[in-house]
Amino acid sequence: MNVDPPAPQPLQPGEMPPSSASDPFSPDGQTTSWRFNPEYQKLVDLWQQAQPLLETLTASLDRAYQMARSRDVWDAPVAERYVQDMTEWKNRLDMYRQSVLTAISDLAADTPRWIPAASTAPHAYN
Repeated sequence: MNVDPPAPQPLQPGEMPPSSASDPFSPDGQTTSWRFNPEYQKLVDLWQQAQPLLETLTASLDRAYQMARSRDVWDAPVAERYVQDMTEWKNRLDMYRQSVLTAISDLAADTPRWIPAASTAPHAYN
């Protein structure tokens, strides 16, 4: 079984933004105020929607796979073909799950959690 990539972390109660400091690049040297990035929050929400659905799919396929392997259910030569098919489906579902969760995790790693309050840019370098 594969290990899921790290999930994007939602805003925790009491979590504080980075300390405000004066911006040496601004014309008037104003302090920067921060807000939680809404683009990052979308990734958190997406993870929280996708991960349970993928868990449900995996669990239902695992139950069917265990039943197909059981001699109490099957005792026919055709059973081996179904077990091989289900093994292939399990492998494909594992790859799909890994790719979906990795895509969300990688995008979250590249998206800053906090952005300047005056900025609407979802990424640090925009």
